[in-house]
Amino acid sequence: MAASWSMGPGTLEVPMSLFAKNRTRLVEKLKPGQVVVLQGGESIPHYDTDIEYVFRQEAYFTWLCGVREEGCFFALDVGTSKSYLFIPRLPKEYEVWMGKLHTCEDFKRMYAVDEVHYVDEIQTILKGLNPDVLLTLSGPNTDSGLTAKEAVFEGIDEFKVDNEILFPVIAELRVIKTPEEIEVMRYVVKVSSDAHKQVMLFAKPGLMEYQCESIFLDHCYRVGGCRHVSYTCICGSGHNAATLHYGHAGAPNSKLIQPGDMCLFDMGGNYAGYAADITCSFPANGKFTPDQKLIYEAVLFARDAVIEAARPGVMWPDMHLVANRAMLEHLKKGGLLKGDVEEMIKLLNAAKNNPEQSKFFNWEVVDRFSGFGGVRIEDDVLITETGVENFTFVPRTVAEIEDFMANGANFK
Repeated sequence: MAASWSMGPGTLEVPMSLFAKNRTRLVEKLKPGQVVVLQGGESIPHYDTDIEYVFRQEAYFTWLCGVREEGCFFALDVGTSKSYLFIPRLPKEYEVWMGKLHTCEDFKRMYAVDEVHYVDEIQTILKGLNPDVLLTLSGPNTDSGLTAKEAVFEGIDEFKVDNEILFPVIAELRVIKTPEEIEVMRYVVKVSSDAHKQVMLFAKPGLMEYQCESIFLDHCYRVGGCRHVSYTCICGSGHNAATLHYGHAGAPNSKLIQPGDMCLFDMGGNYAGYAADITCSFPANGKFTPDQKLIYEAVLFARDAVIEAARPGVMWPDMHLVANRAMLEHLKKGGLLKGDVEEMIKLLNAAKNNPEQSKFFNWEVVDRFSGFGGVRIEDDVLITETGVENFTFVPRTVAEIEDFMANGANFK
């Protein structure tokens, strides 16, 4: 039976061939004589205690081999396409606390790799490959500004190492998904969409924001097998919805939801290292006020305009401007703005005390929205030659949201 990655009955079985195909794609972009070496993630303790954070594997390492365990290394010989997994050599006492020790043969079978050795053998095995150069991973994450962790092991200084070639190649490959990867993403977005719908049915004034978060987490894990979410859940209600990354330790989704609040819930499950990222915005009591509808539909129309415009070759800044124009036109119709939309685009970061910018705002109407919070709509989509396939399936129009929250689970 072919090896696969899954969380048991009812969850998606991810074939290990998905990761083998990723390796093949990488080999095609590199040269014989090069050996890729990646270091997996390490378990992290809670400060000075013997308790550890729930382990999550490093993303590039996952992409290449799908290995879940911590403390591993992985090597890929470009010339032969052979894969080498290196696992920690754990003491026998490990079994008392952590369960059965898997052998190298067990790991080879689980992850469908060519060879498995212990980490303390990595120098010897790599020397046997006689590489011209080891390619290690080092490059910036443009969201966080942090740098990918470069592989380091005892004896690496005896090899010629290049840490510049690999990162741009592997980062670009991760942007273009294979059919197998797309199936995993469809699954995790479906699970996350269903979890958001459960939250919409549960949410109401009088609940704490974190109680809504717990419904999302429960569905993703209990139904979808997603042990992890892709980021800290953002469950903002009322004015909190205007804080982009609400939900952090200083504001842990801890407000009481009030009548009349808009809810902005930004949450996504994670399965086999593949992430969903979905935001739903809706009124806590299930019925939009005219002002809430105005703001919500401005964002929805922008979303729709971007989905209509997105194609291979379209630049991100162009889609950004498409979204801005759609929102500004709608807000102008709703009386919040006045004047020429193209002029507004040039002065989008408007300030009330700047006469050149202030002239576009109808401040009597705008001030009515003070404390409103915010609206965000996020979907996970696949860009194809013919347009966009939206993996996200949640109520989106005002009518859909109101009907779903009133009548329950007919939205499928």
